[in-house]
Amino acid sequence: MHTLPNLARLTLLGLSLAFTALSALAYESVRDQEIAQCLPGEMATWGDGQDQPAAAASLVFVYVHTNAPAWFTPSQVMSAVQAAAAAWSQCGVAGRVVQQAVDSPVKGDAGRDGTVLVQWGDLSSRGNFGLADLGKRTLALGPAAFQLLKTRNPAYDASQTLQMVISHEMGHFFGLMAHSRRCVDVTSYYSNGQGEKCFVRDERLRRTVLEYRSALPTACDIQRCMRANSAAP
Repeated sequence: MHTLPNLARLTLLGLSLAFTALSALAYESVRDQEIAQCLPGEMATWGDGQDQPAAAASLVFVYVHTNAPAWFTPSQVMSAVQAAAAAWSQCGVAGRVVQQAVDSPVKGDAGRDGTVLVQWGDLSSRGNFGLADLGKRTLALGPAAFQLLKTRNPAYDASQTLQMVISHEMGHFFGLMAHSRRCVDVTSYYSNGQGEKCFVRDERLRRTVLEYRSALPTACDIQRCMRANSAAP
């Protein structure tokens, strides 16, 4: 005698779960749209810098694996550097990546040929996950910061964070000096330290993912890069 009510409850539960799943997909698709699109008025920055042409007409990122955390393999980090360079190259400034042998000096004069040393070091990264030094032509990654992340959350796969940090810092060498106010941009800051937050198309999206930033340059990132390098009006 309870068959129909139970079926009704199961049907309602099924509909509820389906709605939740569809909602999650909708949220994901909106974030995907933010990554792929740059709508009028969305290209906004915190005003903490002035975009400029890239450090050189073409860039060569030389990766040295020394001092990297043990759980990051050379090929894994190289792949992340290559992915970032390929994505940023869409804005008209060529970027390529080479791996340097540990016991070999870095070749090239960064001031003349656009060589950028990608290295691991707590001193050069100043305790951050990553730091771009345009004067010294170094993109430093912080071993201690990644170690702290692993200590606090051993189950977390930091590969996404690694990609995002490399992409973010590399953007400075392509000319993007200001940080974006659009949360999804890889060049974004989530807040300006004064209570103001970055913006998203749907505020509910902030709670759907651990890291809202894109791991690679978005459409707005690339458009800003093109403008900085005079490849777009």
